[in-house]
Amino acid sequence: MSDRFARRPGERTLEGPLSEDAALTFIGAIRSDWRLDDCPKNLRQSRDRGGGNPRLEIAAPFRPGLEGLSAGDALVLVYWMDRAPRDLIRQKPRHRDTPAGTFALRSPARPNPLALAVVRCLSLDVDTGVVRIDAIDAADGTPLVDIKPWLPSVDVLPAPDPVS
Repeated sequence: MSDRFARRPGERTLEGPLSEDAALTFIGAIRSDWRLDDCPKNLRQSRDRGGGNPRLEIAAPFRPGLEGLSAGDALVLVYWMDRAPRDLIRQKPRHRDTPAGTFALRSPARPNPLALAVVRCLSLDVDTGVVRIDAIDAADGTPLVDIKPWLPSVDVLPAPDPVS
């Protein structure tokens, strides 16, 4: 195990094998200048560091699915953090004083290492399947699971409940 994923005090791993209940089809790959050892931890850090020259390379069978998207659109990307550990259920991030459950963190280490990013489409070519985006926090070659349009009429937080 690399030092990047060495266990810290207070961390705990899952017991027993993980279930293989579902299958995913990767629609392409995320390409970037980021390597696993220098990858930003989030999109804010990525944007602060210039974005990483990111692009999506969509596999040929899925390219027609890009029709209707345009430069300038906000996109929701779902990707598979394929190099992350999947057995860590309680974690002690470097930036926190105490451990926390995996589901309370944005760490890539989780039972199903899905990541989510809202990015801006800079350009796209349906014929080649290349979609240029403004930034990404994924290492080069990360498998892409899905692309969805970000819709301002849907993708907003609900209003807080009024105090009774």
